[in-house]
Amino acid sequence: MSSDDAYGSFLEQANQDTGASNVSTTSKKATTKAVDTEVPVKLQKIKQYYTSEADEPFEPVSLKWGGNNMPSERHTEEFAELIGHDSEVSTMSTKEFDPRGQYQDVLQAVEEAGDGKSRIFRAIHGKTRFEYYVVGLDKGQGRVVGVKAQAVES
Repeated sequence: MSSDDAYGSFLEQANQDTGASNVSTTSKKATTKAVDTEVPVKLQKIKQYYTSEADEPFEPVSLKWGGNNMPSERHTEEFAELIGHDSEVSTMSTKEFDPRGQYQDVLQAVEEAGDGKSRIFRAIHGKTRFEYYVVGLDKGQGRVVGVKAQAVES
């Protein structure tokens, strides 16, 4: 058998259908609750992306909240319950979330939509998927407002 025949045979085998196309390649997106009340217009206008391996857009957050204060930094289970998340939630500083200052417009919009302060929560979805919530308290409307973005970090 000539080398051309062997090569042709190799190509035929390599191009055979292995059934791999029947396997689902869609990845499961990590999602939590983000909106159950009217979203402030200022937050709807944010068109920025959070930079990670996924580069996802910031999405508005507006959730009913009966408390007089923001969900606690120490008791993050309050925030986990608010967003319907049954795994770990942590808080982070602005410097940890935005070390290069590229999300200052996002932080400012959240603070203006709320009562002038913001807090950053990180909802963990496995080893490499996260959701970052940048939120503030709108006492007048009885809600937590802000934005969230999904991230993939390996």
